[in-house]
Amino acid sequence: MYTSKIIGLGKFVPEHVVTNEDLSKVMDTSDEWIQERTGIKERRHIKKGDGNSTAIMGLKAARLAIERAKIDKDDIELIVFATLSPDYYFPGCGVQIQKELDIKTCPALDVRNQCSGFVYGLSVADQFIKTGMYKNVLVIGSENHSGGLDMTNRSRHVSVIFGDGAGAAILGRSDDESGILSSHLHSEGEYIDELSLRGPSTEKWVPEIIAENSQEDIPYFPKMNGQVVFKHAVSRFSQVIEEGLKFNNLTKEDIDMFIPHQANLRISQFIQKKLGLKDDQVLNNIEKYGNTTAASIPIALTEAWEEGRIKKGDLVVMAAFGSGFTWGSVIIRW
Repeated sequence: MYTSKIIGLGKFVPEHVVTNEDLSKVMDTSDEWIQERTGIKERRHIKKGDGNSTAIMGLKAARLAIERAKIDKDDIELIVFATLSPDYYFPGCGVQIQKELDIKTCPALDVRNQCSGFVYGLSVADQFIKTGMYKNVLVIGSENHSGGLDMTNRSRHVSVIFGDGAGAAILGRSDDESGILSSHLHSEGEYIDELSLRGPSTEKWVPEIIAENSQEDIPYFPKMNGQVVFKHAVSRFSQVIEEGLKFNNLTKEDIDMFIPHQANLRISQFIQKKLGLKDDQVLNNIEKYGNTTAASIPIALTEAWEEGRIKKGDLVVMAAFGSGFTWGSVIIRW
């Protein structure tokens, strides 16, 4: 059995900054209200004409990760793309990346696990490397939320949360004791409707929606039961982190860097306090980018590495929770 490790990281966020004050001009909200409930000050949105999309942002992050990994793009043997906002209904973004990188025949697959997407994607890549099937795997998390948000009072409690961006990691075989120690994945479909976007879908195609011409209870904007999501998030975060630590005979005192999915600053602070971690042991950047779903962990991980906050030998814990409900953790010896 081989061990996989992250050998290259990259991120990309659009240049267009949308502040809380900007949102207060189009809906009944305020900077104070948003910061108090989410910790978010601003987020990045794709701007019409800037050439960005879910796949293109993922491509830009991937190219940087490949460069930093010091490998050739043709060394990539598998592409795993995590997103809830693909450019096309089908095919998925994975093959778009393959085309843009001009990689001829490597397999490409898409992971649709929303906020847990990158954690699930890392787990998939890790298994392929562990079994010896592939040596280098590209994992991407990318989201274009802004084009699908309802910027009216009807959805103000949801639309203020999300931002656009992408992060990428190259996984390769480890030649020492560093690398991914374990990953732990869960889901609980009982809560499928607490955080969801139901249409367009095969249940309700676009022509049907247009024909109805109704502005009531529009199904093609995200909806969220915030209280239920928060309650389950703080519980599942803690459980899946403890699961990972216990599996590796580690304790919370062994953690050097915790990188949570950037869902809500209050959730991250709750988990930080429960783990007894100092501020410099946690990477929070939700105040700058909002919730970028599958992109949030790779963006945060890249920033932690770029800022020199992760060094060789550190124990890095990543955890995510989101729609589905799905949740998971990855334990890494850097």
